Amino acid sequence: GLPCIFHTGQNGMGAGLPGGRGIKLRYSNPLLLDDVAADFPNLVIIMAHPSVPWQDEANSIATHKANVYIDLSGWSPKYFPSSLVKMGNNVLSRKLLFGTDFPLITPEKWLGAFAELELKDSVKPGILKGNALRVLGIEE
Repeated sequence: GLPCIFHTGQNGMGAGLPGGRGIKLRYSNPLLLDDVAADFPNLVIIMAHPSVPWQDEANSIATHKANVYIDLSGWSPKYFPSSLVKMGNNVLSRKLLFGTDFPLITPEKWLGAFAELELKDSVKPGILKGNALRVLGIEE
C-alpha cells in the first residue's frame, strides 16, 4: 500500500568525472517504468525528479497511467523543461509533487524559483501539498 519512488533522468552523481564514475544514465530513462506501471496497476509509482533528457516520456507515462506521478525534486524550478511546466498547467496538474532535494537545494531557494514559474495560481497548492495528500490517501 505504499508508493514506490524511482530515480529518473540525469544524475548529478558522477557528473563531469571520467566515465561518469561508471553511472549509466540509460537505467534512469522513465520509459522503463511504463511496463511496471502497466503490470502493477495498483502500485503507486513516483518518478523522482524532472526526467531530463526524457521529460516528454515521463509526461506521457504520467498522463497515460493513473498510478504514476512526478516528483519535482533534484532540479531548481528555473531549470524545469518547458513541456513539464506547460503540462503542469493542465493534464499533469494533479500528478506533480513538491520536492527540493534538501540539503542540495533548500526549500526556501526551491520555493522562490517555483513562485516564478508560469503556473496557474490554482495549480500551485496541489503541487505543494494537495497532490501528495491524495497520493498518500490523507484527507485534508
